[in-house]
Amino acid sequence: MYRLHKIIVIILLGLPAMLQAQVKVKPSFKVVPLGVLGGIDESNLSAYMLAPQGSDNYLCLDAGTINYGLQKAVAAGTFKQPAGVVMRRNIKAYLISHGHLDHLSGMVINSPEDTVKDVYGLAPTLQTLKTHYFTWESWANFTDDGEAPQLKKYHYQVLEPMVQQPVENTEMLVTAFPLSHSNLTSTAFLVKHDDNYILYLGDTGADAVEKSQNLNKLWTAIGPIVKQGRLKALMIEVSFPNEQPEKSLFGHLTPKLLMDELGMLQKLAGTSLKGLNVVVTHLKPPYTSISKIKQQLKTGNTLGVKLIYPQQGKALLF
Repeated sequence: MYRLHKIIVIILLGLPAMLQAQVKVKPSFKVVPLGVLGGIDESNLSAYMLAPQGSDNYLCLDAGTINYGLQKAVAAGTFKQPAGVVMRRNIKAYLISHGHLDHLSGMVINSPEDTVKDVYGLAPTLQTLKTHYFTWESWANFTDDGEAPQLKKYHYQVLEPMVQQPVENTEMLVTAFPLSHSNLTSTAFLVKHDDNYILYLGDTGADAVEKSQNLNKLWTAIGPIVKQGRLKALMIEVSFPNEQPEKSLFGHLTPKLLMDELGMLQKLAGTSLKGLNVVVTHLKPPYTSISKIKQQLKTGNTLGVKLIYPQQGKALLF
């Protein structure tokens, strides 16, 4: 009888842990990749729709590819409406990290078919849009600022560095952090809904290579939310394999440089990054190079982060 009681007690004591293991954490965010690569594939360039789980009010993190990515998402069953309808109704705002074509060309080209919405970015990025893209020599001015006539479809919203502000017509807040991308300023967007966050980085080089402290400042700022387990995913670029010479990185990361930076984040957060969702973006073709990058990331992942390689059109839940 004593032995039977002991077995029952052991089972009861183990129940909380067993039940906890069976409970699935409810996702906080839905990410729909419209474009995942860097480089020359114009059909698959950086663009990620993001909304709180259960909401259809998306912001779009960069906008390299829009229409083709939406078509892929519709084909994958991610959206039930046609691609054009999703663009017009569900994308409520664009957040543009910097002024390179592979991060904004989809927005520019699709602007004639789009609806009224806001375009967010740091002042230098919006200035590039105003003077290089939405001009009558380059395309047409679909905004309410800059060259006349203004077609007043898009409204520029200047983000102040490290100041949280709402993204209009969504349930989300965003804080922008400057990044060093060779000869220009790129941006990291920290997006918040309720008490949960996703961090998306546009193109960036490592601090040691860029002679910058921008990533260090970013890691310091997000350290507390990492420690509290409220950062649901970190979306960050790796463009080249480790063999790429520093002089030819042009403000990008390699697997080793990424892991070095994540090591600094772990140190500043004061907690293990094991299991943290790290979405690897901006892989540059050719595909032999991409395969090498993935292998090097796997080998160098001593921190135990969860490496995720997004696929165009297929939703991710975090």
